[in-house]
Amino acid sequence: MITCKKIIRSLVCGLLLALSACVTAPQEIPELSAEELIQRAQEASDRNRYTLALQYYQALYDRNLTSSDWTLTAEYEIAFIHYKQKKYALAREELNALLSRYDNPDAELMPQQFKRLASIVLESIDEKEAKQKKRSPENGAPAATGEG
Repeated sequence: MITCKKIIRSLVCGLLLALSACVTAPQEIPELSAEELIQRAQEASDRNRYTLALQYYQALYDRNLTSSDWTLTAEYEIAFIHYKQKKYALAREELNALLSRYDNPDAELMPQQFKRLASIVLESIDEKEAKQKKRSPENGAPAATGEG
């Protein structure tokens, strides 16, 4: 016989299970090729599972320190996720660090797409922050008074 207490207990257990699935605790990232790590990171990012995507990109970075192609990929993608999360200060810092890596004699041997992409995203951050400042009441923009 099913009692009200059993139904409530089942609902609570189901709710707790569902909530625990939403929590993005650090996961053990399996040993995968660089391409597979990127694929899984992209899939996670496409589902707005940014914490998991960041873990995959960090694994890509950590496991490929001798390859500027993979480390630059990871650095750019990590910064881009922070940009998508509207963490503009952090994204700017990471993108500037990435761009500084191109200030060396071997820069022409490095993948150039990340230099271009980082510059584009930095311009976008500047535009978004400029628009935000224009809307900000403390910068002389009229504040909403609620009067009609």
